[in-house]
Amino acid sequence: MKRTFERRAVAAVVALCCAAPVWAQDPGLIPEDERYALHGQSTYVWQRKPAFASPYEGENSLQGKKAKSYSFTATVDLGLRLWEGAEFHVNGEGARGQAFSGLHGLGGLTNGELAKTAGADMVYYRARTFLRQTWGLGGGREAVEGDMNQLAGGQDKRRVVLTVGTVSMLDIFDSLESAHDPRTQFLNWSFLTHGSFDYAADSRGYTSGAALEYIDDGWAVRAGRFMMPKESNGLPLDTRLGKHYGDQIEFEKQYQAGNRPGTARIIGFRNKTRMADFGDAIAAGRAAGAAPELDTVRREHAKVGVGIGFDQSVTDDVNAFMRASWSDGKTETYAFTEIDRAVSAGVVVKGTQWSRPYDTVGAAVAVNALSRTHRGYLAAGGIGPFLGDGALNYGVEQIAETYYSWRPFKYFWLTGDAQYIRNPGYNRDRGPAKVFSVRLHTQF
Repeated sequence: MKRTFERRAVAAVVALCCAAPVWAQDPGLIPEDERYALHGQSTYVWQRKPAFASPYEGENSLQGKKAKSYSFTATVDLGLRLWEGAEFHVNGEGARGQAFSGLHGLGGLTNGELAKTAGADMVYYRARTFLRQTWGLGGGREAVEGDMNQLAGGQDKRRVVLTVGTVSMLDIFDSLESAHDPRTQFLNWSFLTHGSFDYAADSRGYTSGAALEYIDDGWAVRAGRFMMPKESNGLPLDTRLGKHYGDQIEFEKQYQAGNRPGTARIIGFRNKTRMADFGDAIAAGRAAGAAPELDTVRREHAKVGVGIGFDQSVTDDVNAFMRASWSDGKTETYAFTEIDRAVSAGVVVKGTQWSRPYDTVGAAVAVNALSRTHRGYLAAGGIGPFLGDGALNYGVEQIAETYYSWRPFKYFWLTGDAQYIRNPGYNRDRGPAKVFSVRLHTQF
């Protein structure tokens, strides 16, 4: 049954791409404002993991035996222009998949398309519902290309933007050009955003709230408050935004380095909710003569963190990126993944030199780490939302990923991807793990 579904999914993706039109018109032209638009996407990812050294395994380990994984998502976006500067979007989405080891055993998980709610049955849900209001303040006009969650038209270079509703936090914050979209770029979670950015989201990656942005010629500032899940990595959201919330503020500045454009971003976040402190869990476990548990020590806490990121054009066909982030690491991971400190960097090259200007090849590395109390909790036998080998010979998790994306049509991508992971789950006793992937993506 699963193989039949996979064959049908691949056939549907190929059929959509064959029906897609050729390349768009000159993006420098400012199109007329669209009144409404319908966009859609589908993405299929198949992954294979060979067996690796695994002398022991715990409840949340990445299992050492060879395994396969897959994911399939399909999204439809309906966008309407309500009045001048106002767009309303609603997304319907369906997803299914099978993760390695139940999506456990890594800080940098291998497929950004696999949500924590992934299962063998196709599940349909409302992903986004939001209003975006833009107030133009002059400074000249620039084109906006029609895309998912974006109507074609023009906008002032200097503007204020208010977004209210249900979105992904990464729709607004930390939008590095070369490393933010697992549907067309790097697959590993370490490259979606800052590893230690425990951004507000339900277990599918969406949240509700509001963000306000001021964008000017060469710089921008944005801030937002969004709902945290009611429980760690849970699906229902806590609607008490005055009590439990995820706050973030980001500053963005464009610059020139060696006559090449670049963009720097710095983001700070503060999450406030009822969560467990690793130190409290360790102390309670010692007192009871048992492995520490998070469930018994949850109370009101705040988690803070900061990240800095750079996009840098190297040539017309080469773009580099870098991120570095830190969180206090005192409390449990609540919405993203178990990373407390992270550094990542990479490069993406267009295929112009080999007469494939719409193809891309990417290579990146990431180093993920845990706070001292977080690693102490795991070493004592504690179980986190993603980690728990039962013991821990700590070492930083090191990830390398490379991909080649072949794009024969504007609306179709076929990608081959390879990942190499040392110290999976921060454990020197296990690994290294290797993961090989094939991804098919189409959108219209």
